[in-house]
Amino acid sequence: MAYTTLISATELAANLHKPDWVIFDCRFSLADTTAGAAAYRRGHIPGARYADLNLHLSSPVKSYTGRHPLPDFSGLSKQLSAWGVGNRSQVVVYDDAGGAFAGRLWWLLRCMGHTDVAVLDGGMQYWQKQTLPVTTVLPKPVSNHFRCYPDQKQWLSATELENALAGNRIVLIDARAPERFQGRQEPIDPVAGHVPKAVNRPFQLNLDKQGLFLPATQLKNQFQTLLRSRPPAEVVHMCGSGVTACHNLLAMEIAGLSGSKLYAGSWSEWIVNKNRSVATEAA
Repeated sequence: MAYTTLISATELAANLHKPDWVIFDCRFSLADTTAGAAAYRRGHIPGARYADLNLHLSSPVKSYTGRHPLPDFSGLSKQLSAWGVGNRSQVVVYDDAGGAFAGRLWWLLRCMGHTDVAVLDGGMQYWQKQTLPVTTVLPKPVSNHFRCYPDQKQWLSATELENALAGNRIVLIDARAPERFQGRQEPIDPVAGHVPKAVNRPFQLNLDKQGLFLPATQLKNQFQTLLRSRPPAEVVHMCGSGVTACHNLLAMEIAGLSGSKLYAGSWSEWIVNKNRSVATEAA
């Protein structure tokens, strides 16, 4: 059985030592970029490799990009090969933020043509709550060969987004917290507000009180309310830098609403160009 959206802690534990399974720890903190790697060294799921959002899952920031530009897919393919990922591998990704960072690698792998990748439901916290094994032993991956088949139709550039919004061809969903979307607070980026015509759905709404994803039927009903009869292929997700937006994209896939896309540069790229319009709650 292939896992393509979510995998439970019990299911992962039952397959933990299969040679064709590769696990990634994606823990990260925007406030302290060393925190994720430090947490990994203190204890991780056995066999897990550490994938750093800045070092492995993003390109260097430039004056015209957002905070987490898409990685060079050729370079990421080589890194995945070194980590032991092949095109037939079952990949599992996790973090300690409800999937907020793990979702980035989930989405990247799918864009590279690898669909057998799943986010660990509940992440590290739920794994430990189930008293499942944790280790400090670092894995010694045997290199594999990962062939990349990037699908550039999975994401939009800023120009493509502007044109699609102008033509009323898409629903744009912003995954940031309401206070940031409304422009009332902006702790990270230099400009507050949101892209005009965007609607807000904080990614945290996809989770229950235990940090597990809501049932597929519930997610489907909630997203269909936002879509207003639009097909999923006309949905574009964004956030601050193209990371947590993947959480909403994952939630739609879980709900059976396949085909939505990502505005990869997101808010931090949008505001680099001062000619682009900005909306706030007051406006």
